[in-house]
Amino acid sequence: MSGSRARVVVAGLGDTGLLTALHLAPHLEVVGISTKPALVSGQELGLRLTRPETWARDYRVGFERYRRLARARVVHGTLTGADLHDRVVHVTLADGTPTQEPYDVLVISTGVTNGFWRRPDLQSAAEVDAEIRAAHERLAASGSVTVVGGGAAAVNTAANLASTWPDKRVDLYYPGERPLPQHHRGIWRRVEQRLRERGVGLHPGHRAEVPDGFDCDRITDGPVLWTTGQPPAEADATVWAIGRVRPNTGWLPVDLLDERGFVRVGPDLRVTGQHGVFAIGDVAATDPLRSSARNRADKLLARNVRAHLAGRPLRSFRPARRRWGSVLGFQPNGLEVFTPRGGVFRFPAWSVDTVLLPWIVRRGIYGGIRPDRP
Repeated sequence: MSGSRARVVVAGLGDTGLLTALHLAPHLEVVGISTKPALVSGQELGLRLTRPETWARDYRVGFERYRRLARARVVHGTLTGADLHDRVVHVTLADGTPTQEPYDVLVISTGVTNGFWRRPDLQSAAEVDAEIRAAHERLAASGSVTVVGGGAAAVNTAANLASTWPDKRVDLYYPGERPLPQHHRGIWRRVEQRLRERGVGLHPGHRAEVPDGFDCDRITDGPVLWTTGQPPAEADATVWAIGRVRPNTGWLPVDLLDERGFVRVGPDLRVTGQHGVFAIGDVAATDPLRSSARNRADKLLARNVRAHLAGRPLRSFRPARRRWGSVLGFQPNGLEVFTPRGGVFRFPAWSVDTVLLPWIVRRGIYGGIRPDRP
């Protein structure tokens, strides 16, 4: 391995893996491996579908624009295996060339597959942009849209569809008595009011029939059938956000995984039974909510990696008991961020582009992002 600094391979540069790499890159030799040529975030699905150019400004960002990644190396390819004894990961590059990357520390952050917007497929920049554009155009041309699912992605999508295209008929179907069951009940009461103001049809107690082999990782146009006995739902387009999460761990030895295929970790985010291997984000079985993806565990993990290399004690991650954060995302009147206890912080519209995004997000969280080149 070149140089005197320890090498850390960050396997997966989605939302959480990227943040971890940004914290590590100023201190260690970092190699990031990504199937995408840029950050293609899984956040803010509704904004991505309705206003893709606005979404891309902060959620589809070339890796070369992150100032803290200047000393890191990003590999565009697909992970195909890991040899934990020899401490290397195997990668097939975008041109089909097989290669391997040695490591002193491995960070597993390959995330999950969950709908058409979160897939591990190897893509070029043009393919990413074409996929985003096609989904937007499909929904823009639809007079009615059904959104199936009870999580934040489904609620976010329904709200943004109704806000962007008020003439469309938008219906949200969910299996329980209310969406957002992993959030504080008070959050749903506030979000429900916003949805009703925008004319979203709310349909509790509807559990979709998903036959074996049915592809819900795409926008469909057929009727939606219900196992709960209601008449089929008809619409020009259906967005499936039902939470069929599959961990992207097919490249890992099975003895690292739990019965559902997620990576087993301890409280300090070290992979169980392994030396110098950590996992973070939706792929890591930290707790039922896999909350290391959403509670700034990236900073704690970066500290633990450096502590591991220096022989210092590691800190434990404390999972949140409820989901929290923004549900509806950026809206014309600002941004609402909910707390785990159901409280809300509101950023007025004027502050989003003048304070929140440039100073708190781009500079504070990401450490500086260079302007996009034409």
